[in-house]
Amino acid sequence: MVVSLRVVLDQLSQVVDPDIAAAEREVAAALVATAPRGCAVEAVVPAGDEAVAESAVPGLIGVTRTSLSRARLSAAWQVGVSAGAGAGLIHAPSLFAPLVRHDRVNENDQTVVTVWDLTAWEHPGLLPKTAVMAQRTLLKRAEKHADALVVPTHSMAERLAGLGRFGGRIRVIAGAAPAGFAAPTDAVGRRRELRVPEGAIVLAAAGCEDEALSAGFAAVAAATGETGADLVVLDVPDARAARVRELATAAGVPQGRLRVTAPLEATDRAAVLADALALLAPSGTSAFCWRVVEALALGVPVVAATSAVHDEVLVDGGVYAPAAELGEALRALVTGEADRRRASVAALDRSKAYSWRDHAERVWALHGEL
Repeated sequence: MVVSLRVVLDQLSQVVDPDIAAAEREVAAALVATAPRGCAVEAVVPAGDEAVAESAVPGLIGVTRTSLSRARLSAAWQVGVSAGAGAGLIHAPSLFAPLVRHDRVNENDQTVVTVWDLTAWEHPGLLPKTAVMAQRTLLKRAEKHADALVVPTHSMAERLAGLGRFGGRIRVIAGAAPAGFAAPTDAVGRRRELRVPEGAIVLAAAGCEDEALSAGFAAVAAATGETGADLVVLDVPDARAARVRELATAAGVPQGRLRVTAPLEATDRAAVLADALALLAPSGTSAFCWRVVEALALGVPVVAATSAVHDEVLVDGGVYAPAAELGEALRALVTGEADRRRASVAALDRSKAYSWRDHAERVWALHGEL
């Protein structure tokens, strides 16, 4: 008898959050690759995504098509309607899951969800109101019906524990950079197409409220007065781009040295990061710092604002400092070649702590424990 772990893949064709959409595929692929003997992986998808699932994740032994499109499925799952998702062992690489009453003891039904960030609670203004409502509602349902909740860091586990009555159900399993994340062979051409200058500082803007962005821009202005380095700001939605440029100008970053980009595909991000002098991560939000982990994988020196998440993810693989001291820390890296080389080695060494294979093996162990 084969035991099937059923993975929810809701963003195969309708991407709501690019990082979580990518994580869903990585988790599913890694679960297929690490399935214990006698176990296999199926997918649960919105209506119309069956063929996409089979091509996106080779090795699935089956695909369950729910009765609704993703938008309608979101509404249904928020009110506890399973919409044909079925039962069994269900693993959701996000909060998006059929969180309904089930019998783990007698029927061996399980539902595990994943929380990658707490932006909807800490900085709701950065998200559409519908996304905030959906995440908060699904977490309330997870409080009632999830058998376990996976978070990427211990600091987030502590923060999440304060948002509901989860008892001992919270587990810590980190994420990783995309499998095979590396500088593409056509990196120079990609940077030219994106109009990204060579040898720039890259700032990770995802999850950054105005205060954090301003601190990051001030640090760049203070650190690059001598070098004249350019600044690339990643992950800026079009609706926020004008505000980001305004904050950069106010902090002293010349518009001629500033490049603001919308969320990029993984290969384009790798091309941009691979040539960066450093990655600056000014956010203190409780969220898995995807760009930091990607920078580590490429050996890019990282300067991060002191926060519980950054301290835990980086350990000794990067430099962190209070917001007011980020400029000094960044200057040491962009002006000191020896410091930058040491930071690059430390980043590569720390990157070994993160892999999707390890994530998947621990997910299998968690479901076995349950």
